[in-house]
Amino acid sequence: MKTEKIPKHVAIIMDGNRRWARKQGLSIIKGHRKTAEEIIERLADYAIKLGIKYLTLWVFSTENWHRDQEEVEGIMNLFRETFSTAAKRLHNKGVRVHSIGDLSLFPQDIRNGVEHWKKETTSNKKLIVTFALNYGGRDELTRAVNRLISKEEDLKNKKITPEIFEKYLDTKQELNLPDPDLIIRPGGEQRLSGYLPWQGVYSELYFCPTLMPDFNEKEFAKALEEFANRQRRFGQ
Repeated sequence: MKTEKIPKHVAIIMDGNRRWARKQGLSIIKGHRKTAEEIIERLADYAIKLGIKYLTLWVFSTENWHRDQEEVEGIMNLFRETFSTAAKRLHNKGVRVHSIGDLSLFPQDIRNGVEHWKKETTSNKKLIVTFALNYGGRDELTRAVNRLISKEEDLKNKKITPEIFEKYLDTKQELNLPDPDLIIRPGGEQRLSGYLPWQGVYSELYFCPTLMPDFNEKEFAKALEEFANRQRRFGQ
């Protein structure tokens, strides 16, 4: 694949863990575990190999809290078991760990772990892996409005432009993340479900039936090949 056809920023909706587990006759949490323990690092490795600079992964949505309580607790425990190990391995590869979304609803120990690895990996340059945690598009836009209200003076007499508003999005807080060039959704659904609604206006979209625990380097390459064959017009 030609270097000029490699997207700078790829965002993935990590869908299909539960269906994969059911098909395998396994507990639901084992679908989440396979993605957490195997797939994320493999995708990061492949991104580094190809020169992708930003990889944003929608791990947990604002709607996921409404799932069965046992599953939610299982995901929290899985996060405790796997995040630090995964983050350390990414750190050793030169990856910077970042997050978007509202972390305030997570248990304190999980929040502390995320913040620790964000600080620990600050100087890494090979790839920025952003975990979207308790993320929802409407929630992000609402929080952006509240940030704007709290920080901008004399709003009544000030014209709010897209450039001003954008500064208050999650993706422009601790880091200035570029908009995604490509948004991938494994799992067969053909919708974005509120993922990066502002940032993804001109993103190329790729949907595939492969469930997330099976979304390996080969499947990633298919998405990138499709991206390389498209002509981006940015609304023109």
